[in-house]
Amino acid sequence: MCAKFRKGHFEGVLDVMNKLTKIINPQKIFMGEKDFQQLYLVKKQLERTYKTKIIPCKTIRDRNNVALSSRNLLLNKSSIVIAAKIYKKLVNIKKNIKNKKKISSFLNLKKKELKNNYKIKIDYLELRNINNLKISSTKQNSRLFIAYYLNNIRLIDNL
Repeated sequence: MCAKFRKGHFEGVLDVMNKLTKIINPQKIFMGEKDFQQLYLVKKQLERTYKTKIIPCKTIRDRNNVALSSRNLLLNKSSIVIAAKIYKKLVNIKKNIKNKKKISSFLNLKKKELKNNYKIKIDYLELRNINNLKISSTKQNSRLFIAYYLNNIRLIDNL
């Protein structure tokens, strides 16, 4: 998902994680689920290569349920309020997926609504299987992923 928009990013992350793991040789590495794609890729590579266990950690959110990120420091107060509203919409979207036979068309409609209501650019809004990150046709074992720009700051989230 993000690799399409951030060329070379994950390759760099995997290279750094590989080098650090080789040097430190940890038994466990704790990683947040906020960037679930990165967690998935690191877990897949490092657990296959080393005797290291990757431990997923829940996303930490502020009192408005906005996922904590250093990028949030770049947002002004009104943008944080909008990000909180977008999160609430995402929760509602995911809740309502269970009743939808055509998930992709439902998500496309919701993507347009989010764009229009909040004046944001969205790179993706997708339901993906947590075991292989492929597009999912069911809510079971899936997460809703979003990447969007709020005042030119790229934010990601998943739930």
